[in-house]
Amino acid sequence: MGRLSFVPKQMICILVALHALAPLVFAAEKVELLAEAERAGIVVYWDSLSQTGLLEKNGHQISFRAGDNLVLLDNKKLLLANAPSLSNGTLLVSHDFMTDAESFFKTESAHMPYRIGAILIDPGHGGKDPGASQVFRENGKTLAIREKDVTLAVGKMLYARLTAAYPDKQIIMTRDTDTFLSLGERTDIANAVKLKKNEAILYISVHVNASLDKKASGYEVWYLSPGYRRTVINRADADNDTTLFPILNAMTEEEYTAESILIAKFIMDGLAAQIGDLSKGRGIKAEEWFVVRNANMPSVLVELGFLTNYAEAQNLSSQQYLQKAALGIYNGVSDFITHFERSRGFTQSK
Repeated sequence: MGRLSFVPKQMICILVALHALAPLVFAAEKVELLAEAERAGIVVYWDSLSQTGLLEKNGHQISFRAGDNLVLLDNKKLLLANAPSLSNGTLLVSHDFMTDAESFFKTESAHMPYRIGAILIDPGHGGKDPGASQVFRENGKTLAIREKDVTLAVGKMLYARLTAAYPDKQIIMTRDTDTFLSLGERTDIANAVKLKKNEAILYISVHVNASLDKKASGYEVWYLSPGYRRTVINRADADNDTTLFPILNAMTEEEYTAESILIAKFIMDGLAAQIGDLSKGRGIKAEEWFVVRNANMPSVLVELGFLTNYAEAQNLSSQQYLQKAALGIYNGVSDFITHFERSRGFTQSK
């Protein structure tokens, strides 16, 4: 069964130098990473919460944690290097590291292209679990709106767009009717999806918010907090090495976090473009959501708005508004797919 994995079998390789096999000379002088990367045409992704980053160019990636001398090349080689460090909120890097990084980005890759093989859409709640609900009057009529209905409607709209755009990918819904599923059953569905070699899967959970504060409004996207750690690789992937296993597992989990943050950012941008001033973006947030914490893949939870806010409840009862929300999520997912497949993927499948 295909599954995302940071280090495939038979490809674990720990080296002690970034520049070929020669010893690395740690340079004392540091320069700003963002400025050097812009000059060299290197794309930089940085998560200030987990203090992890990724450099990307020509289909290659260098993953790092600020201040940690272990870096990862193309998700298969752990190396000792003078990695970027953080000083007063600025990422600094040595000239030697940038020189070696640029040399690495010029190398040819022999790997098969990575692709998103499956997208799992999870409409929240359902059946006996209605989720949040709201009753309001409009044009003399009493209207009732339930979270489970909103999430299913948006899930179906998103499913239709993704299946039309990506006939070669598995587009899966955890539920397509008013059915109850436990949180564990939802992630079990995701973890059981069969993937081909070099394929990855994304998990998109759709929900609606509620608050005691009736003025609370806006949409937001959540990802799993970096503080929560899962076992996401098999011990066999580390050749049952008890020393290597926790290192590889931690770096794989960090890669899932980095990818989830990217998906969240793309979706937030997509929602903002479609919804405009009809609602406001509340940002990207981290939490230990059970609904995504047991999914061994990049996962996000989208909160479409607050049913407890009168104006927002009206929006969420509008099919036109829900179409905008679904299109925003679709555009975000599509942008991530383009990015992932262009860069040959951040993670490899077993």
